[in-house]
Amino acid sequence: MTTELDTLLTALYVHIDDRLKTSRWRGRPPRLTDAELITLAVAQAMLGFHCEARWLRFAHAHLHGLFPYLPQRPAYNKRLRAALGLVKQAIRSLASDCDLWLDPVWIVDSTPVECARSRETVKRSDLAGWANYGYCRSHSRFYWGLKLHLVCTPAGLPVAWALADPKIDERQVLAALIDNEPHLAADRPGLLILADKGYIAAELDRFLAARGIQLLRPSYRNRGTPRPGEGLLKTVRQLIESVNDTLKGQLDLEQHGGRTIEGVGVRVAQRILAMTCAIWQNRSIGAPITRSLIAYDH
Repeated sequence: MTTELDTLLTALYVHIDDRLKTSRWRGRPPRLTDAELITLAVAQAMLGFHCEARWLRFAHAHLHGLFPYLPQRPAYNKRLRAALGLVKQAIRSLASDCDLWLDPVWIVDSTPVECARSRETVKRSDLAGWANYGYCRSHSRFYWGLKLHLVCTPAGLPVAWALADPKIDERQVLAALIDNEPHLAADRPGLLILADKGYIAAELDRFLAARGIQLLRPSYRNRGTPRPGEGLLKTVRQLIESVNDTLKGQLDLEQHGGRTIEGVGVRVAQRILAMTCAIWQNRSIGAPITRSLIAYDH
């Protein structure tokens, strides 16, 4: 347990306890508060524990100084699955408290969240009706699961996100994310969204233009004249891939272990919260690399 992680968890706990409205409990309140639960979940993602049983054994052995009470696995799993709304609130609260929040440039991309591989697992999965088969162009393979759609700033600070069926067009998901919270775009006059070829559509261009949003994306090779500013996308593409690499390479997004839609949702949110928390803390202390997890993941 490093001093840096200790400091981050303390700051996160204070922020959640001070700013977020947690649910009122009838009768005796739980021994592990909501703020402690979210802080414990972030610590799990930071330290790379995929198995909750192993994580709680480690926490019981090493983290009693930070958490006076630690639940057993069934109680932790039940509380965490029920805390998806609170985790989403924590992501938004930390992101809006960061100086990068009002950045007038957004990056949008989607990445697969695989939930099963064998045909037998797909047949008996509780994710039936939510997950589906999709194709990952980056790895040239089919998968069964969901797709994470993430809108973030160039530094990787999450602005909006959604889990969707892989067969749903990512352009429709982007439009739904913007329509769901129109104030996000309204608060950023002259908003510019950077995207890849998957977001090419005249209808999407008109939808965004009507809301004062400019979309910068590559054009088809056979269209002749490139779109204005298209040359900038070559360097920006690295930013998009680096955010996905933080979630998958450092926070193990693909090893979430969720077996229900609530379980997958909260485990994806848990990792997005961990990344948001690291960015928020790094900006607060003036760290040279905004999205670095090195000080917190060991």
